[in-house]
Amino acid sequence: MKLSEYVEHDATGLASLVSRGEVSAVELARLARAAHDEVNPRINAVIEFYEDAETVAGADAGLFNGVPFLRKDLGAAEAGRLQERGSRLFKGFRSEVDGNFYRRARAGGLRTLGRTTTPELGVSGMSETILNGITGNPWDLQRTTGGSSSGAAAAVAAGITPIAHASDGGGSTRQPAAWCGLVGLNPSRGRTSSGPDRQDPKFGLSREFVVCRTVRDMAAALDVFSSPAPGDPFIIVQPSRPYVEELSQPTGTLRIGVARTKWGSVETEPEVWQAVESTAALLEEMGHMVTDIERFYEPEECSKVLLGLSDLGRGALEKAARSIGRSINQDTLEPVNLKLHEHSRNLSLSYSGEVHEALRAMRLRVGEAIQAYDILLTPTMPTVALPHGGIYCATNPTLSAEEWMQAEAEFYQYLGVFNITGQPSVSLPLAQSASGLPIGIQIVSRFGDEAALVCLARDLEEARPWSGRRPGVRAGSN
Repeated sequence: MKLSEYVEHDATGLASLVSRGEVSAVELARLARAAHDEVNPRINAVIEFYEDAETVAGADAGLFNGVPFLRKDLGAAEAGRLQERGSRLFKGFRSEVDGNFYRRARAGGLRTLGRTTTPELGVSGMSETILNGITGNPWDLQRTTGGSSSGAAAAVAAGITPIAHASDGGGSTRQPAAWCGLVGLNPSRGRTSSGPDRQDPKFGLSREFVVCRTVRDMAAALDVFSSPAPGDPFIIVQPSRPYVEELSQPTGTLRIGVARTKWGSVETEPEVWQAVESTAALLEEMGHMVTDIERFYEPEECSKVLLGLSDLGRGALEKAARSIGRSINQDTLEPVNLKLHEHSRNLSLSYSGEVHEALRAMRLRVGEAIQAYDILLTPTMPTVALPHGGIYCATNPTLSAEEWMQAEAEFYQYLGVFNITGQPSVSLPLAQSASGLPIGIQIVSRFGDEAALVCLARDLEEARPWSGRRPGVRAGSN
């Protein structure tokens, strides 16, 4: 197989070739290495391509039989491998724990060949850190990929692997998917396990999954990664059939609520609104019942919850730093993370209860407001990919902890709310700007109903195919 052929296949297609004996897993690993060597010096998406990549363990079968995979350097861990979390604080740290996510990845046939960049501790939606530098968007190297699954999205868009690990605690899968022209699902709370050491991270706001290029890869990944594990805090309702079988099921008539107004202070660009309107019109043509929805929460509510959960999790950061003999200061943390850490200190004992009450109240308020709808349709992001730097970068020293979280809530106005509610949501690359940058459109379903997202996403992919779009930086194009 030539490199130019490798990059044309999605993960499902490559797995089929391996199963038929037309290509081997070792050959795919070599092609992924060749793709990496060609494009990674330009995009800086992969910070380590394993020296033993060609012999790395993986199942002999599974839905992704032999397909190359990459690990986000944050969240689910591989025992014995570096996990630096984009931070100088953890430089050189190796995990002793093998995450449930990677046990299932191997069982599903995925072969993890390296790790990708992430903003420090996943706190920023901009693809740059003091530790690893800037990750460039393959569509325009002067623009960010988004975050915090920065390198994962850049690597998949540029063709290094067809699928990669991502995670989402406030938009960190969906934002880079939107800005890199990919499919990015954040599953329901509890759909995937973050154990054995990170059950229910941030009380369910953060969920592990993937970025990929096609809806069928998204469905297959749901089948690989979706199942409960010992120690998980609760067991979500399980699907009635494999998600790959949903690809052949009828969608039915859906009640769809469309966001045609901004949900924060950041203005949504006209081209993004045009993409929303076009998608809404398409859904009406398909026979669905489409009506407008207004904003059903206040950004201040969202920022309060996100800041509160950040505060409650910072004690674990202090403990982790002590365990490796390091101190938290300006030499180990970037400015925003240092301010967030300082904000979390000396809080009252009642603070935890206040945060959880705000979380409960927001879930209830949003749930009551949208219960009449099967699907919500929104922009993923209010803008196309931004230039590097700016106020949303964690190296920015000008914002306080409160100002940072408020700015985040305003900019990620269509994303963080669904981390709080726990609902599944996916960004689909349904449009492009006049300058050729991807525009993502988000669809959200009821809690636990990923099947509805699979069916509707399939319909939209068939009606508005995106497979022919190519970023300027892509392996095998020379």
